[in-house]
Amino acid sequence: MDAASLAEENAALKALLARSQSDLAEHQAALAASEEARRRLEIIIDDLRREKFGSKSEKLTPDQFNLPLEDVEIAQGVLDAAQEKAAAIIKGKSARADRSRNGNRGQLPAHLPRVERVIEPRSTLCPCGCGPMTMIGEDVSERLDVIPAQFRVLITRRPKYACRRCSGAVAQAHAPEHVVPGGLPTEALIAQVIVAKFGDHLPFYRQAEIYARQGVVLDRATLGNWAGRACFHLQPIADHMSKRLALAERVFMDETTAPVLDPGRRRTKKGFFWAIASDDRGHGGTDPPVVLFRYAPGRGGAHAERFLHGYRGRYLQCDGYDGYELLTRIQRDEGPWTLVHCWSHLRRRFVKLMRNTKSPIAETAVRHIAALYAIEADIRGHAPEARLAMRKKLSAPIVEALKPWFEKQLSLISSGSTLATDIRYALNHWAGLTRFLEDGRLELDTNPVENAIRPVALTRKNALFAGHEVGAQNWALLASIVATCKLNNLDPVAYIAKTLQAILDGHPQSRIDELMPWSFVAAASLAA
Repeated sequence: MDAASLAEENAALKALLARSQSDLAEHQAALAASEEARRRLEIIIDDLRREKFGSKSEKLTPDQFNLPLEDVEIAQGVLDAAQEKAAAIIKGKSARADRSRNGNRGQLPAHLPRVERVIEPRSTLCPCGCGPMTMIGEDVSERLDVIPAQFRVLITRRPKYACRRCSGAVAQAHAPEHVVPGGLPTEALIAQVIVAKFGDHLPFYRQAEIYARQGVVLDRATLGNWAGRACFHLQPIADHMSKRLALAERVFMDETTAPVLDPGRRRTKKGFFWAIASDDRGHGGTDPPVVLFRYAPGRGGAHAERFLHGYRGRYLQCDGYDGYELLTRIQRDEGPWTLVHCWSHLRRRFVKLMRNTKSPIAETAVRHIAALYAIEADIRGHAPEARLAMRKKLSAPIVEALKPWFEKQLSLISSGSTLATDIRYALNHWAGLTRFLEDGRLELDTNPVENAIRPVALTRKNALFAGHEVGAQNWALLASIVATCKLNNLDPVAYIAKTLQAILDGHPQSRIDELMPWSFVAAASLAA
């Protein structure tokens, strides 16, 4: 073979090798992309599994943490009772329980009624024959008892008086107004029905089953009608709460799904409950906390704009949902809304990654964010100026170091990975995430509104769906009142019952502020 042929063959082999290497590189890239896609699918499946069957938060609440311990505590109680019985048999008398094993020991609340019983010995005569013994002391113990909830019948009599000397004069008190004229329920019972559904997540049909155990037969439709009548009378309360909320300098906003029955299609359609809240307790503010729920058939930013129309606030604390960006472009006398984004939502992303992939980058991100939360825990309740000073001293260095660290990690990982997506989420919302360093009144997250909206999700889960859009709007109104009562540490049953009665008795609209939950709290404190 001559030199020319060898050269030609070598060139062909080199070309073939180059094509092979190119094909290999393409296959390796495709394999890497396929592997990354597989990991992403595994993460999505794990997220869906956790959403369906697992914890809804990146950390357990105290109640969730205690759930597995409850069975242990029950078993401990069985063991304690067995030991006490054995000790009684051995000693021949009642054995005292080991107080160190019993939790919740201490002074019971003073406002609870006391019912006393005195247990006398079988005989108070001296066994030596000296006569009656003298009391020299006593042992007193208090135990917590309960009277099961029970119905009672209130009988209202309105005597008529007439003059025997003439036939014209008759005196009788006017019949009081009721939510259900001439109907069965008192305002207290209607309040109980409302709070049981919108505060304790018991649908009407379950309440009807509970009432039936006491021989009171009330169908679901009747309970719903009572709640609807109360909703009509409580509308001025919700309207005034909205006006009060509109004056807040900073509000929180979030949304959750609200399935609504679509009768024409014999299925449900997806609506949304939007929650707007104001809570200044984090920076020692004196304005009362308020939360208001609104229903909308969709999740678009136009609904947020409509619900916030007339609000005078400057800051909106929210998650990274793109629909809120519309609010930064609207024209208002106060100027466009300034968005303050939520570190809790960002942390949740990295916690999921840390659980699913054991990513050291995600773990490091979670650790840095945890340091910010530790600082916030120390300054909660302090004045805005003090909070801002501590944030600039302690939080700002962490935040300033975190952004370049995110950017560096992003350059080292696959651009199509879930981790890269989460880091880009942080960088894209960096201005909103760091805004808490500009004003001590701002919070690190949207937890105040998330905590308020969570019971609505529980009620939705138990009730499955609202009957129609008007029903969803009424649902939002009653849930707003119940949730605001809870924020103000107020018994919603007592509040709704007394407020309904005050409205029926003709409380003037010009003094509606006296009927707000925070005014109810103040009045109760003065009475005490």
